[in-house]
Amino acid sequence: MGKLDGKIALVTGGNSGIGLATAKRFVAEGAFVCITGRRQDSLDAAVTEIGSNVTAVQGDVSKLEDLDRLFAQIKQQKGKLDIVFANAGGGEFVPLGSYTEEHFDKTFNINVKGLVFTVQKALPLLPDGATIVLNGSIVSVKGFENFGVYNATKAAVRSFARTWTTELKARKIRVNVVSPGPIDTPAIAGLVGNDSEQEKQMKANLAAGVPLGRIGQPDELAKAVVFLASDDSSFVAGVELFVDGGFVAV
Repeated sequence: MGKLDGKIALVTGGNSGIGLATAKRFVAEGAFVCITGRRQDSLDAAVTEIGSNVTAVQGDVSKLEDLDRLFAQIKQQKGKLDIVFANAGGGEFVPLGSYTEEHFDKTFNINVKGLVFTVQKALPLLPDGATIVLNGSIVSVKGFENFGVYNATKAAVRSFARTWTTELKARKIRVNVVSPGPIDTPAIAGLVGNDSEQEKQMKANLAAGVPLGRIGQPDELAKAVVFLASDDSSFVAGVELFVDGGFVAV
């Protein structure tokens, strides 16, 4: 018996990193998973890696027409959704004095607009008692230098979880946030322009700030998402679960 036997799950940004690790965990626990991503080649590779009980729909969560197409396909194929993991997101280092409208809009469109309308458009497919997990970040409570716009988007994610917990209480739909600390994903390399030496140094710097003395692995975050998505967390709602090796708490 898996913790998610018979469940239908959606993982946005499920083609790499935390999203891919979570999709694999969901399938291992008995769920059928739909993953999304912007690049078809990456989605194809992810489907092959996951192996079974998975489908992929190419699209950009910041484009409402793509979301409409996604949920139309899920409705046609499965008729419902039991779990939403709104994971898609990203950011880049830009100091306050260098913010541009393009940088601001890009970051908020993916991390906030995309997340909001993913959840909104999923609602008609969610039965009472469904679960929603939002991917936040420790930056929701930490003011990391040169990361201000990204930090703000994740604070917004935390706020929405509180509001939606109250708005959806009549339907017994639980909304929670999982907030990773430093996790060893391709996103770290992207922050430093895929420079291997800078990536190595960044990982070392990040690990130095973690009480457990290392950065996390995607599967460690995925296990926490499974907990929040399953009945193991049946009396957990509106929380922000930090999976960060003690970074925030200590």
